[in-house]
Formats: sequence, structure tokens, C-alpha cells
Amino acid sequence: MTDQYRAMICRRLGPPEVLEQAWLTRRALQPGEVRVAIRASGINFPDLLQIAGEYQHKPPMPFVPGLEAAGDIIEAAPDVTGWAPGDAVILRLRGGGYAEEAIVRAASLLSKPADWSYEEAAAFPVAAATAWTALVQRGHLRAGETLLVLGAGGGTGLAAVTLGTRLGARVVAVASSAEKRAVAQSAGADLCLDPAQPDWWRDVRADVVFDPVGGALFDLAFRALAPGGRWLVVGFAAGDVPRPAANHLLLREAELIGVRAGEQGRRNPIAGVEQEQGLRNLLVGGQWRPRLGAIYQLDQAGAALRRMAQRQVTGKLALRIR
Repeated sequence: MTDQYRAMICRRLGPPEVLEQAWLTRRALQPGEVRVAIRASGINFPDLLQIAGEYQHKPPMPFVPGLEAAGDIIEAAPDVTGWAPGDAVILRLRGGGYAEEAIVRAASLLSKPADWSYEEAAAFPVAAATAWTALVQRGHLRAGETLLVLGAGGGTGLAAVTLGTRLGARVVAVASSAEKRAVAQSAGADLCLDPAQPDWWRDVRADVVFDPVGGALFDLAFRALAPGGRWLVVGFAAGDVPRPAANHLLLREAELIGVRAGEQGRRNPIAGVEQEQGLRNLLVGGQWRPRLGAIYQLDQAGAALRRMAQRQVTGKLALRIR
């Protein structure tokens, strides 16, 4: 090993194009840590927000973005058990994925399924954790209920469609293009709707709404919420944060529930253990395979994020690092 590795680094806040390639110096491992040679990194909407300085978690400058990755262990601290150099793993990160290497706690690793590519594996943890936390821990989705998924053609929306189907719900997917609706249908959606069509919401009575979009779609989709329904606020990909009227919640006796999958585990260790086990069960059970919309090279990270900002992505984007 050399003493340096490549990474895409954010030295100033702004649009995706502010990212630049840099060489970083490797540090020694601490107890409980492993060093992973990253083969691929997943790209997520929070990466875009973080680079712009608009995300809740604001790392000190400069920083390397990237919340998920996959690769091979190349070094382990002496006290690490259960993992060894050569093991193919999935990484859950708070940053650092847009790089050739990362150091992580061994306890946070997931095994990469042997029949998945590294790009597929890197696209798994963020979307899967968000869907699982939202539908299982926060939304308590039950078999036989109707789940309405907004933004169903994106990586997080597709994860919710897939998991909702596996949990036995009737899944209604809302997506903005024919391609995205077709992908949502292939993921298990029972009904796919075009939000541009008038009154698309009229015949839907959703017990649970999974909303990573926000914006103007919120007000329309809220009309589809059944009395006593649960609305899961996952994100604001549309760019605008809706301001729901409290009287609408009152009249429907509805619940408005915030979902932050990463913070859930950090604030509540028990919930964190449950989430970790939920992800392991999904991997072992083969309940879904991430769908990739495109793969970019490491130095094309800015272009990939620009495409995401323009909402031109079906499924997940990934960076091929090695």
C-alpha cells in the first residue's frame, strides 16, 4: 500500500461542480477498525444537499461526501474478529464514500452478496435503511394496508415499493415518467399513477404515505390519505418544504411522522440494532436487488450529482472507484 489515496473532496460549498479530485494521506487504524479498498460508492440526494450546505449534518470543511460504498477489506485492527482481509463488504458511512479507501468500525459492516456487483452493493444501504426505518419502525405498515409511494421511480422510492410489497401491502406508486412507472411496476407496485394526470389521487385511500418528494405534490397527495392514516416525511427532493395545515391533520385524525434513518440508530441504540438486523435479513433473504440507473467514474461525481439534481434518474446512481 502507498501512503495516499484518491478522493473527491469538497473544499467550498456550492453546486456539484465544486467537487475536485485530491490525494489524501492514509492514517493508522484504531482498535475495532478496518480499512476497505472501495470498489464502488452509491450516490444519494443528501450528498447533493451536503455539498450545498443544506443538509442537517454539516461536516467540517474540507470533506469527502458519500454515505454508502462497497469494497474489499485490506487491513484489520488486531482486535477485530469475524472479518479478514479479502472479505467483500458493504459500508454505511456518515461521509467518505467518494474515495478509493475508507476506514470504518468493523461492527458496522455488512457482507456483500456474492452474486451482486460492487455497484449494486454500494447502492443498497441508504435506500434500504430509509425504507425499512420508515415502513417498519416509524410507519408500522401492516399486511393488507394500502401504501402510497411518491417519487416511486427513484432509488429510495423503489426501495419502499419493494419492501412494501414484501410486507404484504397494496402498493400504489406515483412517478413522473413512463419509464419510472414501468420500473416501479416491475418492483411490485399494484398500481402506477402519473402525477400530471388530473385527479390522479381521487380513487386512492392510503393508510400510509411514503413521501421523499415534498413540494407541490404534498398537497395533492394528502387528499389520498385515509382517515387515521400515517404520512411519512422522508425528504424534499422537489426542493420545497411543504407546510401542512394542522386542521387537515385534525379532520383526518392523521399522523405526520418524520423519518431520519441514520439518526434513528444514533439516538436510540435499540432501534439501531433493530435496523441493522433488518438490513441483514433483507440481504440474506434476497428480498430485492438495487436497480442502477447509471454508473459513473470517480472523477465524474459532479456530473452524476448534476443529473440527480435535474431529477433525471431512474433507480440509483453509483460511482465505480476501482
